[in-house]
Amino acid sequence: MAFLFEILFTALNIYSWILIIYILLSWFPGARESSFGEILAKLAEPFLEPFRKIIPPLGMIDISPIVAILVLRFAASGLRELYYMIVTL
Repeated sequence: MAFLFEILFTALNIYSWILIIYILLSWFPGARESSFGEILAKLAEPFLEPFRKIIPPLGMIDISPIVAILVLRFAASGLRELYYMIVTL
């Protein structure tokens, strides 16, 4: 049981880093058009798209990825707390 929770927690952390790297690629011209950028786009865009539909950009700044990362972090925290609740029973 602990192994399953650890795998899920690790997957959420890795996905958070994928989103962060994908966001940082937007600061470098042409980086998202590289093969690495396209792979990250295929991984990140399906998760970011619903947030972009709900949260409009503020001028030139898109804050939806920040909200998406926060949601992932809250999910990871909730998963960790759920694990501790189950273990202490």
